[in-house]
Amino acid sequence: MSTWIRHAWIEPVKLKRLGDIRRKELRQAAFAVLEREGIAGATLEKVAAHAGASKGIVLHYFRNKQELFEHAMREANAVLRDAVVARLRQARTPMERLDAVIDGNFEEHLFRPPLCHAWLSLCAEVPRDEKLARIQKVLHARMRSNLLSGLRGLAPPADADDIALGVTALIDGLWLRLGLQPGGISREQAILQVRNLVAARLAMHRPATVGA
Repeated sequence: MSTWIRHAWIEPVKLKRLGDIRRKELRQAAFAVLEREGIAGATLEKVAAHAGASKGIVLHYFRNKQELFEHAMREANAVLRDAVVARLRQARTPMERLDAVIDGNFEEHLFRPPLCHAWLSLCAEVPRDEKLARIQKVLHARMRSNLLSGLRGLAPPADADDIALGVTALIDGLWLRLGLQPGGISREQAILQVRNLVAARLAMHRPATVGA
């Protein structure tokens, strides 16, 4: 293969990788600014400063503030998704799958007030932003699917769906509580709340012990 052909293949790949790395850095910087400032106080200038770049560089990769923070939300959801998937890979039983989803949604490095603040800021924009609404819909659909992968082995289909909805709503509520009241609930307390809900609902489907 000639030198020209090698460069024709290799250089675009290198540029793409550098661009991907830079976009990821900017998404992470945007989320860090959201943690600190909230959506109202977050600006492209602040994101650029956090990333050690110029506003022009940010606008080179993202058309505007809205697009940047949409991608920041995707980045945060990907981190949460990966935390759950890592736990699911170790699960062997339906109950272990449930515990994996519950524990993964309250990972110690994720369930923190600053990150909850950023999540709340983005969620507040969902009713006015179609793309953020779609991201949130995908997040809830993924959580439901993960929960049902365990619940369908423990409860009838209709009840499994209902329990999954209750668990999803409770997880959202616990993130909301920590975001609004830092220190108001610990990771351990949050996990216990969800597990107690699941245990109470599943107990309704277990056959009664003879002679009880």
